[in-house]
Order: sequence, then structure tokens, then C-alpha cells
Amino acid sequence: MIFDKSSTRTRVSFETAMVEGGGAAIFLSPRDTQLGRGEPIADSARVLSRMCDAIMVRTFSHEVAETLAKYSTVPVVNGLTDSFHPCQLLADMQTYFEHRGDIKGRKVAWVGDGNNMCNSYINAAQQFGFALSIATPPGYEPSGLGNISSAVDVEYSNDPKRAVVNANLVVTDVWASMGQEDEAERRHDLFHQFQVSEALLSEARSDVLFMHCLPAHRGQEVEAAVLDRPDSVVWDEAGNRLHAQKALLEMLIVGSAA
Repeated sequence: MIFDKSSTRTRVSFETAMVEGGGAAIFLSPRDTQLGRGEPIADSARVLSRMCDAIMVRTFSHEVAETLAKYSTVPVVNGLTDSFHPCQLLADMQTYFEHRGDIKGRKVAWVGDGNNMCNSYINAAQQFGFALSIATPPGYEPSGLGNISSAVDVEYSNDPKRAVVNANLVVTDVWASMGQEDEAERRHDLFHQFQVSEALLSEARSDVLFMHCLPAHRGQEVEAAVLDRPDSVVWDEAGNRLHAQKALLEMLIVGSAA
């Protein structure tokens, strides 16, 4: 497990998944490896894949994950990059299915920054067949908007109320991700109208679910009452990272998933 970005859920879920599956996990930070001293990513991939059954990387540039995958002879899992966060989507889709059934044909609203999570929701809309309505401040649209199939129902606007109308699921994330700390104050001024509040959720369906990949900043991107209400599924969503990771690792290493 290569971590250039800090983590709670990604590290614990992957490490626990391997242990409960009868294996072991090794945590590597830049301080622990030659990657932190400039060893080429391709060389590290060649070496690590001769010693391990799979590699998980959580890093900044998506190119790092792609280079690892290109030169590795074992599966490489994207634990998060600045472009995508696919493992979180596995847990999100599992959580929705557990609470509401098949997400195909439903409406999902993304409100906030057009970040890696938003890009992964665009991919998920194409994979699972749900309609996706995205609302971000001007200039913060997701990069993935340019790669959408014409057969996929994805709508973009700068109006959070428009996005959540009749939504079955509303999702958000922090306004400033890791590596964007110097933008936090400016983003707060731009994003304050995009907070997911009880009032905003009232524009959605009465049985709407709310999700957040966590950690959350209460009072910023989400109202505290939304996170803490009795029917909140964000804790199930977080817990499902473990189960999704178990299934993913079994599929990649063993060749099938239960």
C-alpha cells in the first residue's frame, strides 16, 4: 500500500481486508521507500510486483497510478488520485443498493467541487445507468465532462437547487481537497451557496439518501444536522469501504468475488 496522501478509511479498509482474507498488508509512505528519494515509478513497479500479490496506491497525479499499472505484473488499485476515487464509488453503490435497491434509472445529484469524486460519479453513471445532475460554482466543473457518452444522462449547471430536484441520492465532498489547502479561504467564499443543508435536501425526493466520502467539515460543505440525523447512511457508506475492498481484492487476486 503506497501512500503519498494521508488516509483513514483507505488504509484501514485495505489493510483489514487483507488480514481478514488471510493475507497481510504493508504500509509504505514516501519516507519509507526509494520512491521518496527519486526512484523511477516504473522501476518500483517492476520490483514490488515480484514481491506482492497486488499494489494499492493513493497519490496525487493519476499518471503515477497509470505508470505503476503499466509496469507492474500484478493488479494495481487506484486508492485515490487527484483525478479519480473509484474505490469509494464501489462502497457508495453498495450502500445505495443495500438501502434502496438498484440505482439504475434513479437520479443522483452531485453538489460542490468538480473533483476526483465527481469524475468518478460520471464514470459510475455510465457504468450503472443512473442520471447524474452536477452543480458546481463557475470554473469548478469536473474535467470528466468532456468524456461522456451521448447515451448517458449527465446534466451540468451552477444551480444546486436545480441539481437536487427529485434526486434519489445527493452527494458532496470537501470544498478544498488535499493539496489545495492554500485555496481553502477563497473556495469557502465561492462555495458557501453549495452547502448540502436540510433545506436543500427538501428539494429532493422525500426518501433521498445523502452520501459523503468523509472526512466532512460540518458547517461547510454539509450541515451538521444532515450528517447526524438518525437515518444518515454516511457511516454505512464508510463501513462498506471494507466490504467493497474485500470483494475487489478477491476478484483481482483470486479471480472471482463472492
